[in-house]
Amino acid sequence: MRILVTGTAGFIGFHLAGRLLRDGHEVVGLDSFTDYYSVRLKRDRHAELLAAHGASGRFRFYEKDMCDRSALTVVFEETRPDCVVNLAAQPGVRYSITHPYAYQTRNVEGFLNVLECCRHAPQKPRLVYASSSSVYGGNTALPFSEDQAVDHPVSLYAATKKANELMAHVYTHLYGIQTVGLRFFTVYGPWYRPDMAMYLFADAMVKGRPIQVFNFGEMRRDFTYVDDIVDGIVRCVQAQTFAPYEIFNIGNNRSERLMDMIGLLAAELGVTPKVEFLPMQDGDVPATWANIDKLRAKTGYEPTTPISAGIPKFAKWFLEYAMKQQERT
Repeated sequence: MRILVTGTAGFIGFHLAGRLLRDGHEVVGLDSFTDYYSVRLKRDRHAELLAAHGASGRFRFYEKDMCDRSALTVVFEETRPDCVVNLAAQPGVRYSITHPYAYQTRNVEGFLNVLECCRHAPQKPRLVYASSSSVYGGNTALPFSEDQAVDHPVSLYAATKKANELMAHVYTHLYGIQTVGLRFFTVYGPWYRPDMAMYLFADAMVKGRPIQVFNFGEMRRDFTYVDDIVDGIVRCVQAQTFAPYEIFNIGNNRSERLMDMIGLLAAELGVTPKVEFLPMQDGDVPATWANIDKLRAKTGYEPTTPISAGIPKFAKWFLEYAMKQQERT
């Protein structure tokens, strides 16, 4: 297949593009290298993809912004993808509190551009797109399942991801585009985003700074290793039995204590963490846990990486890449 992946310099997009290329697909990558976090990290991910797959002739890249409708239209016209995986977005729950218009632009207008390009393509591609576990907002019944109402978001980020699901439904209904929304649950692993808690904790620990732990440590998360997420996305790209409009949870199907994750991470880094316990932050939720029965039934998806196996892989990368990059600067 020829698969357009937006956000190939991003954390999940980088891993997905590599997997698709190893599987023999053609990948059209698109990224604008925004500076929400380290552009150098994004450039290094991209360089890794080029080093591994640039000579294959199956990786074509556009440094374009999905918010530029004209540029995105040209990409679609030149490449005619069989499937689109939209991972480009403005991430971050807390950032959405201080920078709301970034979410309107990238997550709503940018996603609309993707939908419009799919709509006007000669052969409408399947659209697989990133939603988020944050859409469950104030829900307290665990594990979260797709049949729960998601009408009470507690951050603007969550609201834009719910908006994406509604927009996709409209385009499926009006124009016959097959859309597949994936609600990701706390993805982590090598080449991780530096704005995420696990990375921030690792950075503080190795530098001897206290880590800030909110809700006084009473947090639980469905930590999902990136290779498991990528496997689920690939299954959704290839599945033959989907309804025209689908929404799936994609997670590790277990809810881990945040303090257990911190303990594992500290052990792998060889440090004793200093912990500063704080109240709950605005926009955050105390627990997440993915019910993956629907995705499992339709694709055979089964996560295989517990945090006891995934965190050592992240810690190894952090010590080998992230710390060396900081030493150079």
